[in-house]
Amino acid sequence: MSKILAVFGATGQQGSSVVNFVLNDAELSQKYRIRIITRDANSEKAKQLQGKVEVAQGDVLGRASLEKALTGVHTIFAMTTPGIGPDGLEVEYSSGKRIADVAVEKGAEYIIFSTLPSPKELSGGKYPNVTPFEGKAMVESYIRGLPIKSAFYSPGYFMENFQSPAFHGLRRAPDGTYAMRYHVSAGTQLPVVNAREDTGKFVGAILADPDRYEGRAFCAAAALYTLGDLAAIISKAAGKKIVLERISPEEFAERMPGPLGTIFAEAFQYQEEFGLYGPDGENLVAWAVENARGKICTFEEYLAAHPIRLE
Repeated sequence: MSKILAVFGATGQQGSSVVNFVLNDAELSQKYRIRIITRDANSEKAKQLQGKVEVAQGDVLGRASLEKALTGVHTIFAMTTPGIGPDGLEVEYSSGKRIADVAVEKGAEYIIFSTLPSPKELSGGKYPNVTPFEGKAMVESYIRGLPIKSAFYSPGYFMENFQSPAFHGLRRAPDGTYAMRYHVSAGTQLPVVNAREDTGKFVGAILADPDRYEGRAFCAAAALYTLGDLAAIISKAAGKKIVLERISPEEFAERMPGPLGTIFAEAFQYQEEFGLYGPDGENLVAWAVENARGKICTFEEYLAAHPIRLE
């Protein structure tokens, strides 16, 4: 008899990738029956999934709805949304903790959580304010202490974000060249992942052999690319000359609304010095690619399939 796999975020990039991968994998589609957990079961995206999967209403901010949604579930793919306000860290941590607590209470046997490293821990306290990362790292730590089996998916930067010129601060100069504007060096390494297509391949590996990967974290990315590499690849794909322009942290922060700018200015500074996954990041990413359930899309392949258009 198939086991119920509950998927949070199924109408977004990560969760939808897990759902699509499981549905189209001959082994996993027999092993698991999917139940998506969504705050709005009547949304257009949720309705599109009806008939393919079970749709259950569940709000991470409301314990009662989660108790109902997670009844009878065997395995859970869980993720949390970053909180940006002054209490954002606590809101995200509480949401993840609530999912995990209800999962244990309802007798679930396995949690796969979408996490991120702790810049505060890996930097020895030098970079303590990257709250969207810290909230997930705190949830991961909490889950590891619970009486339930677990594994973790730790994605790099989404390739999909590079479709937006605002993401990398592209600015067109009078001579027709473009500048990618960052406050860190060209050698800063970023792991990037095709979230919509490849999340399912990493998570699918865990679903196929959960005992093998219990306690492990997949540092999920195609590879580590320097900012210089990324600029050259985008330049070639778009057919436009793109150069890197060094700006101040304050100028970088102004690109994003509210506190996001300051948070991500610190995030990039942390990565310039320590790398997203710490000093062994290259090996961790290589292990994840080797163990994924399918070939992982490179950044070059992604841009060939999803061209960036610069006017």
